[in-house]
Amino acid sequence: MNIFRSSAQLLVATAAMLATTASADIIVKSGEKIGFLGDSITQGGWGNPKGYVHLVIDGLAANGVTAEAVPAGISGHKSNDMLARVERDVLSKKPQWMTLSCGVNDVWHGKNGVAIDDYKKNITAILDKAAAAEVKVVVTTATIIKENLESPENQKLAAYNDFLRTLAAERKAPLADLNAMFQERIKAENKPGKNTVTGDGVHMNYEGDKIMARGILKAFGCDDAQLKKADEAWAAKK
Repeated sequence: MNIFRSSAQLLVATAAMLATTASADIIVKSGEKIGFLGDSITQGGWGNPKGYVHLVIDGLAANGVTAEAVPAGISGHKSNDMLARVERDVLSKKPQWMTLSCGVNDVWHGKNGVAIDDYKKNITAILDKAAAAEVKVVVTTATIIKENLESPENQKLAAYNDFLRTLAAERKAPLADLNAMFQERIKAENKPGKNTVTGDGVHMNYEGDKIMARGILKAFGCDDAQLKKADEAWAAKK
């Protein structure tokens, strides 16, 4: 009888350990705040109830992590603008995490944009400020500028994204390679001349928001099973 009891206790303990392990890889913890620093894409990601900021928070909740968003997206902003306000809009709110989405306007605005060398300085300074405030950063690559992946803007954007990948690796910061995810999806759709993940080639539709949210959740440590839970939660909310 004692053998059976011990076996049953072992099974219960093992199940509990596996349940704990299932969510142990998510690096955001319940009660933590996440700042979302960005431009109009991030502004829409919060302003739209089905935007990617809400989807990230809902996806974490579906996996037992209750986090609070600190929305900080402003339309038209570039890296210099975000550097100027990161303390006021994000760091002063005392988040544990910040996602950084920046680069589209630096390129898209052409002569009024930010050249690559200045962009590198601005982004590095943003990460330095976050580190000084003990805020961990998830670096996201800039998404796309038109769904024509061969557009001059997307070609120019490649150098900015290469820098972001390198910087994230150097800083050992989680990377959400959103640009790569968008490129993969657009190529798979294979619908030239038609927007499939954006409304206008830049700003997200629901499919685009889901791609962004999945990328960020993966950077936070969500595995395929946890992403499936997030998908189910989003479908139920829709």
